[in-house]
Amino acid sequence: MNIGILGAGSWGTALAIMLAEKDYDIKLWSAVPSEIEILTTKREHVDRLPGIKLKDNIVIEPDIEKACTDCDIIVFAVASVYVRSTAKLAAPFIKEGQIIVNVGKGIEESTLLTLSGVLKEVIPQADICVLSGPSHAEEVSRGIPTTVVVGADTKESAEYVQDVFMCKNFRVYTSPDIIGIELGGSIKNVIALAAGIVDGLGLGDNAKAALMTRGIAETARLGMAMGGRMETFAGLSGIGDLIVTCTSNHSRNHNAGYYIGTGLSTQEAVDKVKQVVEGIYSAKAVKMLAEKYNVSMPIVEEINRVLFENKSAKEALDDLITRAKSSEFYNMEW
Repeated sequence: MNIGILGAGSWGTALAIMLAEKDYDIKLWSAVPSEIEILTTKREHVDRLPGIKLKDNIVIEPDIEKACTDCDIIVFAVASVYVRSTAKLAAPFIKEGQIIVNVGKGIEESTLLTLSGVLKEVIPQADICVLSGPSHAEEVSRGIPTTVVVGADTKESAEYVQDVFMCKNFRVYTSPDIIGIELGGSIKNVIALAAGIVDGLGLGDNAKAALMTRGIAETARLGMAMGGRMETFAGLSGIGDLIVTCTSNHSRNHNAGYYIGTGLSTQEAVDKVKQVVEGIYSAKAVKMLAEKYNVSMPIVEEINRVLFENKSAKEALDDLITRAKSSEFYNMEW
């Protein structure tokens, strides 16, 4: 099995480490010269995954053509804002029917496309699948048990990817609901910012539990309006990913929200985290999707005001709590 992984950040590298344990031949590509140098010389992602050495069957590949050639599967593990540009670089070297597994999470703000939508637009000859769920790179790289879901257009492709990725500490389920999987993985980053803000404000467990619960309700409303399945939002890429991202210190989105809750600006929070905070990039896009599909998403609206309109986190929380009263479920009869 030959696997090309585009993106050598923490998640791409963690997947390379995990898949290398199955004795696959891995080509790990990065567009960042400093990343290539440290992975080549140290054989370790010193900043992101310290102490985890790369096996000899992981080749650090600076040439994207070589990274994409003669691969059984190509994994896209780049940040959402770089998916389109990376896809354009890779497209000339992608064969007809090539299985591509996108493991990034986000929505392209300029087009409101999910990342699989971007890949299908730029690389129409490929068979695009998605893999998502509660899966911190720090834990996957260390062999800590993790469970995810793979979505694909056909059962055959989903089961093929399932077989390739599944191992002792990495359980993979299959699903046909690509849009639901991607929306769950994208919107949870926005909700995680809000959860971090709650922690930064010191508001306790009740407020955080309420925020998470209403956050998954907002996610499901938009997801179903866009063709997703309710079951997906109760599953690994819905409530599962939301729980892990809203509660873990590994979560860059939660941590950025925490710093905002303590009084830092959005930019100051990003500077403290020192990584791409996907929720900030997705927040505007999710708000625009909510407006497009006429879906109520008050948490997403308030997060946008805090991030981009200098509204205080405390004021945003007060406005959420004091909104007009309503039923918990719109379609439940007495």
